[in-house]
Amino acid sequence: MSCCPTRDRLSDLAGCAAIREDGRFILEHPRAPAARVREAAGVYLAEGARLIQARGTVPEIRAGIAGAFTGRTVALLEDVLDLARLYGAVAGQEAVRLRLERIVTDSCRKFHVDQVGLRLLCAYVGPGVQWTADGGARIGQAETGAVVLMKGRRYANWTEEGHVLHRSPPLSGLPEAERVRLLLTVDAADACGAADDAPVTIAA
Repeated sequence: MSCCPTRDRLSDLAGCAAIREDGRFILEHPRAPAARVREAAGVYLAEGARLIQARGTVPEIRAGIAGAFTGRTVALLEDVLDLARLYGAVAGQEAVRLRLERIVTDSCRKFHVDQVGLRLLCAYVGPGVQWTADGGARIGQAETGAVVLMKGRRYANWTEEGHVLHRSPPLSGLPEAERVRLLLTVDAADACGAADDAPVTIAA
């Protein structure tokens, strides 16, 4: 018997809303995307655009980027939009900015805090984000497919005390065939000066 998608989304929302608690700076919500989503992500990685960036409401984003997906990758699009809706519900944002990117380098190698309010990350392919709360003595890492929510410096009432640093997982030390990630990032629509960006960018 298959699971109810609506029930799963409500469960995701209930779990992820805990990021709003005072003193909590990161939340990893483990999940295993459906097989059709994992398959679509693999196909997209081989055939899709290197970068998709879009901002607006979820219907506006769908209209702007749907042409970058095929019948073989539409399941990935639907999951991306579901996570954009999830972010909007947790963050209280009607409009969002999303970025779906193929990464093959050691980007963002140093531990840092983003200049954003709340950020959602999901690695559809490859290792997830790494984080530390003790200067790197202990490093956590998200599983592939997991939803990670992190507070940045622009989150309301953000404080230095207890904050968490994060970085992209180093790829250069992995076997060559594994040095690739397909990463989704979702922020508020105006994060990092995004209000000046084009509503949709698709780069081959």
